[in-house]
Amino acid sequence: MKEVSTTKPKRLLKKFGLATLLPTLLPTFLAAAMQPAFAESSQGTNPETGRSYQSHQLRDDKLVIETSDSQVTLTPLNSGALEVHYQREGMKQLPSFARAQLEADVQAQLRVSQDTLRYALGDLTAVIHKSPFAIEYLRNGKNLLAEEHGFFANETMRGFRFALQEQEKLIGGGQRVLGMDRRGHRLPLYNKAHYGYSTESNQMYFGLPAVMSSNKYILLFDNSATGTMDLGASEQDVMQFEAVAGRSAYIVVAGNTYPKLIENYVDVTGRQPMPPRWALGNFASRFGYRTEDQVRETVKAFREEDFPLDALVLDLYWFGPDIKGHMGNLAWDTNAFPKPVEMMAELKEQGINTILVTEPFVLSTAERWDNAVASHALAKNLAGKPKQFDFYFGNTGLIDVFSEDGRDWFWNIYKDLKDQGVAGWWGDLGEPEVHPSDTVHAIGMADEIHNAYGHRWAQMLFDNEKADSPDTRPFIMMRAGFPGSQRFGMIPWTGDVARGWEGLQPQVELSLQMGLLGFGYTHSDLGGFADGERFEREPYIRWLQYGAFQPVYRPHAQGHIAPEPVFHDRKTRDITREFIKLRYRLLPYNYTLAFENSQTGMPLMRPLFFEDESNLALMDNKEAYLWGNDFLVAPVMDESDQVTVELPGGTWFDYWNDNQYAGDIARVDVSLKTIPVLVRAGAFIPTVGDMKNTREYSSKELRLDYYAHDSVDRSAGYVYEDDGVTANAFGKGLYEKLMFAGERTESGIEFRFDREGKGYSGAPQKRSIELVLHNWRQEPSSISAGGDIFKLVSTEKSLSNNTAWFNKRSKTLHVKFNWTEKHQALTVTL
Repeated sequence: MKEVSTTKPKRLLKKFGLATLLPTLLPTFLAAAMQPAFAESSQGTNPETGRSYQSHQLRDDKLVIETSDSQVTLTPLNSGALEVHYQREGMKQLPSFARAQLEADVQAQLRVSQDTLRYALGDLTAVIHKSPFAIEYLRNGKNLLAEEHGFFANETMRGFRFALQEQEKLIGGGQRVLGMDRRGHRLPLYNKAHYGYSTESNQMYFGLPAVMSSNKYILLFDNSATGTMDLGASEQDVMQFEAVAGRSAYIVVAGNTYPKLIENYVDVTGRQPMPPRWALGNFASRFGYRTEDQVRETVKAFREEDFPLDALVLDLYWFGPDIKGHMGNLAWDTNAFPKPVEMMAELKEQGINTILVTEPFVLSTAERWDNAVASHALAKNLAGKPKQFDFYFGNTGLIDVFSEDGRDWFWNIYKDLKDQGVAGWWGDLGEPEVHPSDTVHAIGMADEIHNAYGHRWAQMLFDNEKADSPDTRPFIMMRAGFPGSQRFGMIPWTGDVARGWEGLQPQVELSLQMGLLGFGYTHSDLGGFADGERFEREPYIRWLQYGAFQPVYRPHAQGHIAPEPVFHDRKTRDITREFIKLRYRLLPYNYTLAFENSQTGMPLMRPLFFEDESNLALMDNKEAYLWGNDFLVAPVMDESDQVTVELPGGTWFDYWNDNQYAGDIARVDVSLKTIPVLVRAGAFIPTVGDMKNTREYSSKELRLDYYAHDSVDRSAGYVYEDDGVTANAFGKGLYEKLMFAGERTESGIEFRFDREGKGYSGAPQKRSIELVLHNWRQEPSSISAGGDIFKLVSTEKSLSNNTAWFNKRSKTLHVKFNWTEKHQALTVTL
């Protein structure tokens, strides 16, 4: 049969009009005349699957294929992403939790031949082979991924099988401690607590049924049920997804680069909205503060020891005096917290935000039990009554976040607490930690929806927060979720990790793995949470130093060893204080990373292989990472005075002393006061002065450190600025971008400074800039801007507007000027 090109007529008619399109659409109409509804007769049966192609149709944006045992629907999601949904009569299907449900605008094309259907989206093409029936995927005409057996289903299991290519590496599965390449592992798909984990874990709090391949695709099994992801463990050349029930669909995403792949992926699963700026500050947190007096004493210690502080987290003692017996009260224990509204107002006045822990369990002994039962808020047993079961905290029921009654009941509690002054939410035990299989939820049994429980909980919070306070960014920290939970502002952490070196060592791997699949704010309980009989200074300090270059800065632990640095010895305080202050100085840089994440999905912590996508060996590195584009960080993970850092190419400067490194590795000497922090040659690093908390943040005085090097002729950077509070400030135009660029010439360097955006409330009308040029070997002959010649001064104290100072010892040139115009230039001449 002659190959026919079929372009979706609906979108073309809308764009060009009928008269213009008649010649284009004629082949489509002819094809329809020859094959009603684009149907083809059966072309054969796959001898292994028994599945045979029978016919196909284009229905709006979708290609629907009828086979002998199922209907296969291919839905384009963007030019590089496609959902494939196999449906069989009598097989229950759940909705997609992963998809953001955004309408796709894709000019898909279908070409029909005797043996295949080719469904092209642009970057991604699905080739459907009729006999034997199978789907393979191409990017730019080259094989990307192929179904091996494809869809399978029986009474107790359903899923998919795909062929793995030789040398292919697979990152994914969410939180596991197994090394970066998970190929060869069989991974449980069941979110489950792993208390006190350290250097190995096959199953943890936040699993993800998805992988990123070294071949630059992401494959997502959009199924919330209990299952397994077998990445070449049982059969080395087969990737198999299994589940006991749930949605029989997968999503394949392609990209020409890893950043583009991530962008296409979050376009499908949803972009993480920017958090409030205070979320990037320092948190006081422990298990847990027991009284108002202890809260005040803790805040006082931070203030007296000169530690910035933006948030205080209250664990479960806020609603009960003991660990057991009170979960589900979700109301202040007025004996310990007699005036919580006044306490939170007092903290807010100091710029400190209160975050409360909540759990989805309501004990049968809790004050709210009878009300929860009467409100139909709880999941049911098989007899239709509230399901009760025993776990560590007592006899309990579980709030059914899949039911409207359950969500309304839960939100009303949150709303009352929010009106009292609570600024953020911490959702704990949301795997759920205990979830009996015979629990009945509004949309299915426990094992059908287990992995989406935290996802639905976060959605309930996010949707209600946006409805209640549409102009404010919510803070939602959760321990478990599902692909796509990031679109609800979810900030995950890595659970109850052991203290000490062995707890610190897997943290880079955990955050990188999660960040590559949408969860850019994954962070750890700094210092470790679990166990430990005595305070170990060095691993604690190293952990908090690493935390300065981690998405959220939140020391947290069982209280018998203080997690807060302010309660330790002077040496510990002095070292950690400087790193926490450095984190605040880097707010212009870090906040810009948050902006980039909200726009493209790029994680704040990025793997080294992003620098050299052809070097597969870099994919295995779990000891170092890129913090944004311009920092390379290698946490100190054992007792050592030198760290060997793998370099991904290029030239790098030591942030502490300007030593230069190039080649494959850098051997970086460290003291207890430093960790390896390298800066890319050509980078601009923006910083501001010290502050008590982010409420004092201002870029009115901005320092730009520029790392000059002969290997970099041109470089650029920018700072994203808004008020730190307004939801979707960028979309509303309430922002500024401060852009800077440097270009080397034969006589020196030309700098440009440009501003974009209409501004925001509180934006500085002008900025005082101190431009610091590193690796500068001699005093310049001249510095000029807009016709003004800058005066060279002899000391740093003499620096003022339109002056410069050359520091011979550090080989840095400091230039000070006011940035008042939208477009300014500055020339430094040798």
